[in-house]
Amino acid sequence: MTDAPQLWMRRETRPHERRAPITPKDARRLVAAGVPVTVEDCPQRVFPLSAYLAAGCRSAAPDAWTGAPRGTVVVGLKELPDEPAELVHRHVMFGHAYKGQPGAARLLERFARGGGELLDLEELTDDLGRRLAAFGYWAGYAGAALAVLHARGRLTSPVAPTTRAALDASLERAPDDPEFRALVLGALGRCGRGACDALTAAGVDPVRWDLAETRRLDRPALLAHGLLVNAVLSTAPATPFLTPRDLDAPHRRLATICDVTCDVGSECDMLPIYDAVTSWERPVRRLLDAPPLDLIALDNLPSLLPDEASVDFSAALLPQLLALAHGHDGPASPWGRCAARFHTALLTDIDRTSGRTGRD
Repeated sequence: MTDAPQLWMRRETRPHERRAPITPKDARRLVAAGVPVTVEDCPQRVFPLSAYLAAGCRSAAPDAWTGAPRGTVVVGLKELPDEPAELVHRHVMFGHAYKGQPGAARLLERFARGGGELLDLEELTDDLGRRLAAFGYWAGYAGAALAVLHARGRLTSPVAPTTRAALDASLERAPDDPEFRALVLGALGRCGRGACDALTAAGVDPVRWDLAETRRLDRPALLAHGLLVNAVLSTAPATPFLTPRDLDAPHRRLATICDVTCDVGSECDMLPIYDAVTSWERPVRRLLDAPPLDLIALDNLPSLLPDEASVDFSAALLPQLLALAHGHDGPASPWGRCAARFHTALLTDIDRTSGRTGRD
């Protein structure tokens, strides 16, 4: 067997992004299995660099991955910096590049020009199409928690990373808290279960809709709920759950929406009622004034709970990284399917989105 390729965990550049795709505990397991791991310094990461060094990892300066040997596998979570213009490595990350999202064609072009490869974590699935590593549960939990806090007038800005224990303590119901009905779309999925658990922790018994209810959506019934959490991940264009016209319905009681999916700008957007995500500095956006309708649309919600989210995600990703490092990435493997989706996108998505060919 050939030597395992080096795994290089890059720093995350977003100001509030404290998660890590690999925890020190799982890094130690990779190193013990003969996989060299390099970790970039990132003071905001929830786990200190010293813990990775104690696990046997090497350290590197922030963004030093750009000069790593060509066979290195760069592991990260959110978007890459704008440079370099040519990406020569294999990148394991959430690329958000296959549903027409803003910036998708630009990212694919960078890979095409450099000869690198995107192994998108959204495409890392088993034979039945189920994701093998995901942050969905904690995205749903954090999103629903923020929505409840806002509906109760207790959400302060900016929001900041915390722990589940502290978040749950803030959700405890007070005698004077307003009453509202809460609805979770996609309640049976990983994200929906997280949302339902957070609502339950807040003393709210949510109405749970999944595929059966959303196939024949009862919009008047949806609008009769005071709080909505959208946890449905759409992979193909479909009839939206709500449009701007629906929000003008005279019977609307809906006052707070948390769109966990945040597919804004995508052809798969199921809530095309807003045009930009919200921010940690201003997590809530007023969509309508009379009666009020507020939106929470943070596209990195699991970062609110960086420790819990990272531990769960890293544990799920570990066996997949071991398989990748040891060459188990053939066409029928999960990584092989990731690569096939990427190369298909080079031939189709760039051309459709920007009028350019994949390797010009």
